[in-house]
Amino acid sequence: MGNPWPVDAERRTLAQLFEADPARVERLTLEAAGVYFDWSKTHLTNGLIGDFARLAGERGFAAARDALFQGKAINTSENRAAEHTAERGEGAPESVARARSFHTRMRALIDAIEAGALGEIRHVLHIGIGGSALGPDLLIDALGRDADRYDVAVVSNVDGAALDEATRRFDPNATLLVVASKTFTTTETMLNAASALAWMAENGVEDPYGRVVALTAAPEKAMEWGVDETRILPFAESVGGRYSLWSSIGFPIALALGWDSFESLLEGAAEMDRHFRFAEPARNAPLLAAFADLYYSQLRGCETRAVFAYDERLRLLPSYLQQLEMESNGKRVAPSGEALAWPSAPVTWGGVGTDAQHAVFQLLHQGTRLVPVEFVAAIEAGDAQDEAHHRALLVNCFAQGAALMAGKASDDPQRAYPGDRPSSTILLDRVDPASVGALIAFYEHRTFANAVLLGINPFDQFGVELGKQIAKSIEQEGTEGFDASTRALIGRAFA
Repeated sequence: MGNPWPVDAERRTLAQLFEADPARVERLTLEAAGVYFDWSKTHLTNGLIGDFARLAGERGFAAARDALFQGKAINTSENRAAEHTAERGEGAPESVARARSFHTRMRALIDAIEAGALGEIRHVLHIGIGGSALGPDLLIDALGRDADRYDVAVVSNVDGAALDEATRRFDPNATLLVVASKTFTTTETMLNAASALAWMAENGVEDPYGRVVALTAAPEKAMEWGVDETRILPFAESVGGRYSLWSSIGFPIALALGWDSFESLLEGAAEMDRHFRFAEPARNAPLLAAFADLYYSQLRGCETRAVFAYDERLRLLPSYLQQLEMESNGKRVAPSGEALAWPSAPVTWGGVGTDAQHAVFQLLHQGTRLVPVEFVAAIEAGDAQDEAHHRALLVNCFAQGAALMAGKASDDPQRAYPGDRPSSTILLDRVDPASVGALIAFYEHRTFANAVLLGINPFDQFGVELGKQIAKSIEQEGTEGFDASTRALIGRAFA
């Protein structure tokens, strides 16, 4: 594989780029699906965008995007489609129809629960891991803070302390147990689910299985486990875990927020789908974001990308993006099996503003590593405090981007800021279901665009399996054959 990446021969500073182009902000900002994007404080130029667009053409980006929306088997290692967009109405007609049928089934169960068919339900204990937990947790935390429908806890960690924390505040006789697992064999999820059932039984629930809802692509497994077919909500095998919140995995979202909000979430995502599908490269938000990502990872050697949510409601966004981006694009070979000749996904990390300013921004401003930063904020406040709070939040957000770019000279090296450090900003009008749906769909498509240009398959995740296999081997076969360190650790812990 030869080096395909554009060359930034001039490598001008951000200050020089702004000085040379009075219309730079206009050229490098756009609005899509109600979300405003600003890449003007990155080192992208019209020339680089044109070069990346040509590379996208050479890589068959348009055909790959069409294949995604047509439901073709673009997940080549597993020979199946990636049909999360069909869950929001944008995909192969038969897949869209199937998704609507599953959504109808989900809504019917929600209607039955609200009508009291399962008795009094005040608490929802959602058990899953990875994509079966991160999406629901993000959405319910972001959008459900003022909802008074149900008290929802999402438990993913197999550490018993996580389950203790949730069950401690729940009445088992008023709890609905939701078990989310694509295969319904995920070790951590099934152990937590069994323990939750035991907790219900030990606390007087006569029929714990009668309070279980299963979310899975393997309904027969859920039935074998003991869940009644009427409380199994299937979704398609072609919907990957980290892309699944739009499917039946979104059941706790719809239950906690209400069906209208869930539909708004889907429509916001569908609007971003349409933008991604039809906008030209130079005005296509996910594709432009991928161009910036690749510029910094391939041309500038950046190994990480930081995301800071300047909104407490979006505090779980960096964690969600860690899985989406690193599980999708953390690969070292092409679909052919040939080793990549360039870096794949950078490490995604981040936090919440303004907390992060007093923790990690020292490194971003004065450290030796160049880290592209992304700010995510909302114009409308989501609190009942004096408006000075939200104003201070946004002022700090915008000030950090300005400071990263401008820097500050000083005769004292300890107080000098080099500047010319890139950032992008994503600004929502408000944190509501449609906007958040569009935002998450943007990140999905950005991840896909990066993968196409990198020449990798973003829809498998074999890298998560080896550790699980070894853990199972330790449980079943003991320590024979393991390295001395691992044997010593096991011996010390389980002596």
